[in-house]
Amino acid sequence: MAEEGGTGPGLAEVVGGADADEAMLAEVLEGLQRADKRIASKYHYDERGSQLFEEITRLDEYYPTRTERALLKEWMPRWVDALRPAALVELGAGNAEKSRIVLDAMVGSGCGEAYVPVDMSADFLQETAQRLEEEYPSLAILPTVADITSPLPLPSRLPSPTWIAFLGSTLGNFDDEGAAELLGRIHRRLRSDDRLLLGVDLRAGPGKSAQRIELAYNDDAGVTAAFSLNVLSVLNDALGTDFDLEGFRHRARYLAERGRIETDLVSMRDQVVRFPDGPEIDIAEGEAIRTEISCKYDRPTIDALFAEAGLRVERWQEDGRGYYALVLGAPIG
Repeated sequence: MAEEGGTGPGLAEVVGGADADEAMLAEVLEGLQRADKRIASKYHYDERGSQLFEEITRLDEYYPTRTERALLKEWMPRWVDALRPAALVELGAGNAEKSRIVLDAMVGSGCGEAYVPVDMSADFLQETAQRLEEEYPSLAILPTVADITSPLPLPSRLPSPTWIAFLGSTLGNFDDEGAAELLGRIHRRLRSDDRLLLGVDLRAGPGKSAQRIELAYNDDAGVTAAFSLNVLSVLNDALGTDFDLEGFRHRARYLAERGRIETDLVSMRDQVVRFPDGPEIDIAEGEAIRTEISCKYDRPTIDALFAEAGLRVERWQEDGRGYYALVLGAPIG
């Protein structure tokens, strides 16, 4: 569900001081002035947004996290023992819950040397890094604040081989062009013996209905709705806008023909959103602001994306229901 990360200290560190506000303002205005309004989903992730997303991953309705976790528990000891990665880089690390399974396998096999959690929410990342230093005293923990949609400023001279992990089905938050670009950036950081560890949510099929996918984004407790609306709070706090959170409702639908969930905030009335010293944005009743997509995949779509990015699928492992897959990618050539 998550694509990128936060605001406040995290965003300022990524973009650089006052430039952060200018870059954010320009991007948000460009999105809201389109005919098909949108807000980049990375702006969900201030501290509250990160906490809400972690709560989503524990919901009964949200199957991707527990399915991926089960696959990691089953296959990481085997994959790590066979390929012996010395370092793990995790893009969009969050609380590093999933990566702990990989780290446990690395430490257990005696090959682990370093872990690099990458996230945009600096405060959340620092808390995670401090806990990991206590849990894994034998590993060098190197937290890195970064926007994964930009060139990745990873530490130099990481031990070899390094695995770059992109878990949580987060690739799905990018359209095909954006996904290929991101995979290309990852490919450029891979040496010949490095690997990409990817988790992908699978498309609706014989064992997985479209209704089951939609349920994961429309939980009864309303946590996902609160997460969606939080992006407006982030903009109000960071940019001084006056979005009325009670004037929008969360909507998430699976579009089978596109193989993806589309999440919108739908305006419940005609309204005007104001920017300090900037334009006013008219939003009509029933008009939607796209805040997130979540693409679903199968083996042919991943093969095509990998080929465009200079990668090949080395290992592919699905769960027994065909809900989810772990993928290990290697650079071509």
